[in-house]
Amino acid sequence: MDATLKLAAVIVALGALNYLSRLSFIAFFAQRSMPPLLARALKYVPAAMLTALIVPMIVDVKPDGADFASPKVPAAALAGIVAFGTRSVLATLGAGMGALWLLQWARA
Repeated sequence: MDATLKLAAVIVALGALNYLSRLSFIAFFAQRSMPPLLARALKYVPAAMLTALIVPMIVDVKPDGADFASPKVPAAALAGIVAFGTRSVLATLGAGMGALWLLQWARA
């Protein structure tokens, strides 16, 4: 079996497993009501996933520890404050990117 066929088989198998795992959850709760504790817990999944994706991009992690001195950290904090205050995606993006570019320029 050559490498291309193995790769294709792995992709197909993982795709099928991913699809079946999502389908099983949907099919299980299609005829049942979701327990209130589970429904309340699932409300926090999107925020947790977004945090898990964004934080490693902001904080530079090195073998000797995390680097919080990066200009990304204060720019992200400012973007968070603007997002909380304005609830505007464009204002958040503008403030965050503007702060990041300004801090990178000042650091160089």
